[in-house]
Formats: sequence, structure tokens, C-alpha cells
Amino acid sequence: MSFTLEDESNGILPDRMIAEMADAGLILPAYDFVESQIQPASLDLRLGDIAYRVRASFLPGPDATVAERIDELKLHEIDLSDGAVLETNCVYIVPLLESLALPPEIVAAANPKSSTGRLDVFTRVIADGTRRFDMIGAGYHGPLYAEISPKTFPVLLREGSRLSQVRFRIGEAILSADELEALHAAERLVDIDNADLAEGVALSVDLSGENSNGFVGYRAKRHTGVVDVDRRAGYPVDDFWEPIKARPDGSLILDPGEFYILASKEAVQVPPDYAAEMVPFDPLVGEFRVHYAGFFDPGFGYAGAGGKGARAVLEVRSREVPFILEHGQIVGRLVYERMLERPDALYGQRIGSNYQAQGLKLSKHFRV
Repeated sequence: MSFTLEDESNGILPDRMIAEMADAGLILPAYDFVESQIQPASLDLRLGDIAYRVRASFLPGPDATVAERIDELKLHEIDLSDGAVLETNCVYIVPLLESLALPPEIVAAANPKSSTGRLDVFTRVIADGTRRFDMIGAGYHGPLYAEISPKTFPVLLREGSRLSQVRFRIGEAILSADELEALHAAERLVDIDNADLAEGVALSVDLSGENSNGFVGYRAKRHTGVVDVDRRAGYPVDDFWEPIKARPDGSLILDPGEFYILASKEAVQVPPDYAAEMVPFDPLVGEFRVHYAGFFDPGFGYAGAGGKGARAVLEVRSREVPFILEHGQIVGRLVYERMLERPDALYGQRIGSNYQAQGLKLSKHFRV
């Protein structure tokens, strides 16, 4: 089957076109796709059967392949066929079951899945000859690899586990300032008046406790048991997380090196013809990182897809020094992009979407 584009429009490819790419040989899976692997605006990527423990993270650069760098840096190999535990603060490289043969007009960008980020598993996708993580250039033909480094909990992975997702786009899809203003006027992207739309929709942190029974978040415990990334609702919260109560002054001191799950003050929605992404950590905001997993699919929080607005869960890690967050402090921006076409299934419809009506919520692995 051939893959053709009907016009010169720019945008992110929806689920139907991702399936067509696979049929046309532009996406090359080692095995057939599994249920829910194709999301409204992205494709989940599956781990292969071997993990390589390496001395350090790396980028191959323009004149090398990832396999060549693995041979230089690997310490040992781990068989994932029947599952294996990856230890915290170690770096692993895993070949993925999907490879690409992109045409010249399509680029790809990867990001951790939401559940991956909420486990504090740092993961990035690497391609041969690249200078940047998570970015696959137009016309790329070759394999894909996941770099994985669990930061808080040791994790049990196996062949077929899905930690990352990839979006495919043509041209420039980000909305201009005027386009974002018009979309917000039509759809009310956040549930507040006088929304800050400069360079994306501003999101602030909720430290009031009013939306979650007096609690503002969770701090991850150290020295816990293993989390099986494919096990849903398998672990009691108290064994892994310490709940954080709201303070009268609406502040929270982030301890260096600790991992927190917080939530945005604003409820957001993504209309069906658009996708969104959380802008990476801005060093001008403060010495912390927010949101490892940044993709928001069409229909997220959208009333027509079963949502009533949904709060963005914030995966927060402080850096070298303690840092005070204040209630309502801006911690990130949501950038909206147009879809090439509306997806066949929106987030929350028929694909097992876990966080459609979320407030402050841990990953799907924990029993509440």
C-alpha cells in the first residue's frame, strides 16, 4: 500500500494515518501492533528483548550508529524475554520493536508516556546519526532505541513493555499567538478568566488543597519494592508515596533530588482537531523540572470525549538546591498544535485512556 498526502497542509498525523504509514512500510514493527498501541495522535513504542547496561548516556552524532556506541560503552546485557529488573540511577539502552523508513516530508518526535513519567522513569528515544534525543529527522531510515534510567523506583520491564510514544508531523504545526487566542475564545482551553496565553497556555501549580481533600501532592519514598510497569492497580499507595498536606501559606519546599507528583491549578482541554505538549523545563522559572511526559492527545479533558476539563499532573524534581513553590506559581506552558486530520478515536474513547477526568492522580500502577 502506498502512503500519499492529499494537500500541502501542516499538522500532526492522526491514528488512521499512523496505521496507513505502517501498511505502507514507513513504520516497520517486528511484530503486529497490539491493541491500543496506536493512540489518537501518537504511536506507543515497544521494548525489544535485550537491555544493555552502559557506562553513560550518549548521543551517537552524525557519523555513528547507536549499535556502534553500545559496543563501546556496554557493561553487560540483560534478557528481557521473561522480564528483568532495571535498577535505579543506572543507564540502559534497549532496541525498540519499531523502526522507521520516513519519507522526506515527515519528522517524528518522541516523549515518555504519562505513566512512565509518573513513575520517575527517565526515558528518551535515540536514532542513528542524531545529535538530539527524542527527535527523528525527515527521511530517517533505521532502528530506534530507548535510553532508560529509573530515578526513584526499580522497575520490572519485559519485551513489549511500552514506555515511550512517538508523534509524526508534517511542516510547522504550532499555533501562532493569534491562532491560540482565537482557539481559546472559541473553546475555552483553561477554566480561568484572563488566561495567560503568551507562548502557550500558562499552567500554575495548585497548592491550596481545595481540589483534593486538603492534599496537594505526593512525594516518592526511597528504598521501595519493584514496580512492574505492565501491572495495573497492583501496588498500595502507602508503600511508595508519602501524601503532602496543604500548608496554610500555600507553599511547598522542594527538597533536592526528591520526586513529587503535583497538579495544575487550571483544568485544561484539548479540542479534537488539536494536540498539545508541555513545554520543557524553563531555567528562568526556577531550579526544578516539571513534566517528563509532555504529550496531550486530542480530546484530553474535552467535554465531547467524556471530559469536563482535566488538570495536568506535574512530575516535579528539584535540582541542586531547595526551592519554594507558591500556590498559583506558573510552572509550565502548554503549546497547542493542529492535527492534519481529526483522529478516528479521541482521548477517552475506546482506547483505555487512564487520565481523562483526572485531578491529582498517581500512575495507573497504584491502588487508590
